[in-house]
Amino acid sequence: REQTKTALLFIDLDRFKEINDSLGHDIGDKVLIEIAKRLQSKVRKEDVLARLGGDEFMIIVENIKNKDDIGFLASKLVKAFEAPLEIEGYKLYLSCSIGISIYPDDGEDVSSLLKFADSAMYKAKAEGRNNFQFYSKEMTLHAFEQILMQTELKSALEKQEFTVHFQPQVNIIDNSFVGVEALIRWEHPEFGLIPPAKFIPVAVRSGLIVEIDRFVMHQAMQEYKKWESKGYAPNTLSLNLAVKQLYEKDFIDFLHESIKKYDFDPKKLELEVIESQLMKRPQEAVEILNNISDMGIKIAVDDFGTGYSSLSYLKRFPIDKLKIDRSFIQDVPTDEEDKAITKAIIAMAKSLNLIAIAEGVETHAQKRFILENGCELIQGYFYAKPLPADEIEGFAKSLLEKLV
Repeated sequence: REQTKTALLFIDLDRFKEINDSLGHDIGDKVLIEIAKRLQSKVRKEDVLARLGGDEFMIIVENIKNKDDIGFLASKLVKAFEAPLEIEGYKLYLSCSIGISIYPDDGEDVSSLLKFADSAMYKAKAEGRNNFQFYSKEMTLHAFEQILMQTELKSALEKQEFTVHFQPQVNIIDNSFVGVEALIRWEHPEFGLIPPAKFIPVAVRSGLIVEIDRFVMHQAMQEYKKWESKGYAPNTLSLNLAVKQLYEKDFIDFLHESIKKYDFDPKKLELEVIESQLMKRPQEAVEILNNISDMGIKIAVDDFGTGYSSLSYLKRFPIDKLKIDRSFIQDVPTDEEDKAITKAIIAMAKSLNLIAIAEGVETHAQKRFILENGCELIQGYFYAKPLPADEIEGFAKSLLEKLV
């Protein structure tokens, strides 16, 4: 303890999953062995190198006099990946992202140091991978939250901290229960319920949104089949679809497999895509959405009115429904612009033979305006907030009682 420090280096292999998925786990295991040898060759005998699991390694370096020493070592470790790995005839190029925390500067227990090094590693990934970053207390709170959130998200998937809630959709002409939108909820063991607005953008940036979307689809299908067996399932199960998911090569296969696994009627499934995301790669989107539509699955454009889609492309997409964004609904009884936009969207839907549904309806005045202007479907707190799966039966029965 003579003014020396200890460094913890958290090392994550960039894009290792791609090698595992494309070449198989046997080659993946050999890659890990070779990487371990390269890392070992760059550290001192007294340093500790350990594999934490998957494609993550940790190095503990004691008796450091200053940060420059550890920066020099981290540079050597990054450079160790420059030469390709030659395994069973394959030339494989890999890189790594390294996060570093220092004892006692950053923390005084292993748990904190590991957490901070992990956060710094995600910062390295955010900076373009193939580099190292020291944990810094000067990081802005927002940046730190983003990095930490990504780490926590990964853990939440493994620990099954996510649940799915369902917000009812109602036909206001006859008060009938026509659909539900499946919405993810994160019950964090330490921070409680974390709203989707806080973690979904992080999931999108990190790529974890694909895994999250697929989890939601399977959970929602399971719950829907339970309702169906008891006779109170609505006509439509609506799921949000991230644009990254839409362009995944195996997505159509995943849809087929999911429908088969849960014996799910594709005509009762609806996928919601955000208007602005479709317009980034419109030609590709048309082709993929046509494949989805050919399966009998309905397609809804979410947040309609907030993007920039041209009518010519709107006509080319195999769309069944337009969801009027809640930002227009919020002030419709009083705001003239919002009233005009909402009326225009409802009229456009009718002219294109599409169904319109208003999101975020909370008051009698909003409901009355929607109905008077020819939109029959609504979703929002006027009828119900997003509900746990076991409360949907009660909601369905309460609507039936109002009908009778």
